[in-house]
Amino acid sequence: MPAKRQTPTIRLRRLSGELRRLRDVSSLTREDVEARTGISNVTLYRIESARVRPQRRTVMGLLDLYGVVDPQRADILALLRQADEQSWLRPYHAELPDEYTAYISFESEARGLRNYESLFIPGLLQTEEYARAVIKGMRPTASNSEVDRWVQARMERQGVINRENPLDLWAIIDEAALRRTVGGGKVMRDQLHQLVQLAELPNVTFQVVPFRAGSHPGMKGSFALMDFPDPADPALVYIESLGGDLFLEAEADVQRHAQSFDHLRAMALSPEASASLAMSVATEIN
Repeated sequence: MPAKRQTPTIRLRRLSGELRRLRDVSSLTREDVEARTGISNVTLYRIESARVRPQRRTVMGLLDLYGVVDPQRADILALLRQADEQSWLRPYHAELPDEYTAYISFESEARGLRNYESLFIPGLLQTEEYARAVIKGMRPTASNSEVDRWVQARMERQGVINRENPLDLWAIIDEAALRRTVGGGKVMRDQLHQLVQLAELPNVTFQVVPFRAGSHPGMKGSFALMDFPDPADPALVYIESLGGDLFLEAEADVQRHAQSFDHLRAMALSPEASASLAMSVATEIN
């Protein structure tokens, strides 16, 4: 069984970006670096894309090549020491997919999250029973223990909206997510009531794109857009799909999704009207 690859963290991502920037400033290609240091092109690519945590001697060799001195050198080595810190990680999380554990890591350190979902209630706002029903439906071959791990991880994630410095969550859903009865009538009613309650938190904004809005940018699929407290950490887009999960950090990709979210926000019902619609749907469920 292949080894589980390094799960990216904010610090590992920042380290990789800084090493990539330093190489660019030095006007060196990866082939140039390989010729001068012996660090292979493939290894350098994996380091610069945050796929692996580099060894200290490798980073030292790169810093020597790029002519980096203190205090910048000390800052980069500090990033290296912190690169695999994952205080959120639980033992069973190691059995979850790489992309999901990476997402948990980024979400736990994000300042703000703009999330659009077309078919279900966003994970940070789900009840445990709704989450269980969603996961069972989406992963019909999963064992009960696997489902339990996914549910527990999802419930733990929700701590970000209630912590001392809570995540700013702006959640937009298609009306279809309100009207799809997941887990049966009681589960869905409880979910809609919790959704409205959580929407009253000062750091949570909830909107619904109504059916009458017609076609909209969210019809392309769900996505999450995260931004971080430190300006050195660029925004990040996460897209989950059957074809594989994607993390996008190119400025053009981030801007495209930010613009789509702005259009969705403009087309959606106000937060007050969205909450009213959710409560209305709850009363209609048998």
